[in-house]
Amino acid sequence: MPKLDELLSLLKTKGGSDLHLAAGLEPRMRTHGELVALEGQPVLTDTLLRELMSELPSERIWNQYQTTNDADFAYGLEGVARFRANYFVQENGAGAVFRIIPEEIISLEKLNVPEAIANLANLKHGLVLVTGPTGSGKSTTLAAIVDKINRERSLHIVTIEDPVEFVHQNKKSVFSHREVGHHTNGFAPALRAAIREDADVVLVGEMRDYETISLALAAAEMGVLVFGTLHTNNAPKTIDRVIDAFPADEQSQARISLSESLYAVVSQLLLPTADGKGRCAVNEILLSTSALPNLIREGNIPMIPSLIQSGKGEGMQAMDDALFGLVKEGRITADEAFRKAGDKARFEPLLPS
Repeated sequence: MPKLDELLSLLKTKGGSDLHLAAGLEPRMRTHGELVALEGQPVLTDTLLRELMSELPSERIWNQYQTTNDADFAYGLEGVARFRANYFVQENGAGAVFRIIPEEIISLEKLNVPEAIANLANLKHGLVLVTGPTGSGKSTTLAAIVDKINRERSLHIVTIEDPVEFVHQNKKSVFSHREVGHHTNGFAPALRAAIREDADVVLVGEMRDYETISLALAAAEMGVLVFGTLHTNNAPKTIDRVIDAFPADEQSQARISLSESLYAVVSQLLLPTADGKGRCAVNEILLSTSALPNLIREGNIPMIPSLIQSGKGEGMQAMDDALFGLVKEGRITADEAFRKAGDKARFEPLLPS
C-alpha cells in the first residue's frame, strides 16, 4: 500500500480539505481555511518525498512530472475519498498538494445557495461562468448545479476537466466525463468534439486560453448550455477577462458573441464561519437582462455594478451586500467581511472597537 495513503486517510479523519507536502517541511493540512502542521510527522526530505509521490500516479503522469516539474491527476483511495493531486517543484525540492473531492455531491439545497443560482439548472442554453480564487468552492457549486440537471432532466452532459473531479452517476441524464491528458489532448479539442457529440450541457473545468474561450462562446451560441470557470473575483473583471483573451482585431466580435450568449456570472468566495467550525460560501450574482447585452457590446463594463443593484428583485446581488448580510446573520465575522469587501468604509462601523 502506498505510504501516502496513511496521510490521506489522516486528512479525511481530521476533517481537513487539503494536504500540503514539501521537501524541507513536515506535512501540513488545511482545515477551515488555516494551514496547520500534522502532529508527530517528520520533516520530509526531497528524496523521501519523491519516493512517496512516485507510488501514486500512472507511469505517464510520473514521467510528465519528471520531465516538466508539474503534473495534475486524480487519485482514489477506496473507503476514504477521491483526491485532486498537484505535483510541482519548489525551492527546496519536490512538492505536492492533495485536495479532497467529496464522494457525495452536495445538493444545492444543502449548500443553501441563493435561488438564482439554483435556477441556472433550468436553462436551455447560454454561457454561465462561475468564478473565484482557487479553493473558493467553484467546483462544488458547479457539481451541485449539474446534479440538479441530472436529477430532473434527460440530457447528454459532457464534462471536460483536468483532472476529473466529481464523478456523476447517470440518473435522468447521461454523462461523458473526459479528462484532459487522458481522454483528450486539451480543453479546446474536447469542446470542439462536444459540439459533434450531441451535447446538451458542457462543463469546462477551466477556460484558460483564447481557443477554449472562443469555442465555449461558439457552443453557447449554437444552443448548448455551457458552464465554465475563471479565476476572476467579480462580474466586471470576468467580462473583461473573456474579451481580453481575444486578439485586438477580434474583440469587437467577441463582445457581440458574449452579449448574445452570456446568461450569468456567479463569483464566489469561501470564508470561515463565525464559530470557527466550517466555511461559508458568499456570492455575487449577475444575470442577463435586457440591459446587459448593450453594456457588453458598448464596453460599458463599469456600469455592471449598477445593473446588479437594480436587479436585486430578479435575484442579482453584489458581493458587498452578500457579505454585509452574512455578518448581520452572524454567520461570518465583521473582520472577515472587511478583508474581502470592496467598499471597506461600509464595514468599518461593524468592526469590534
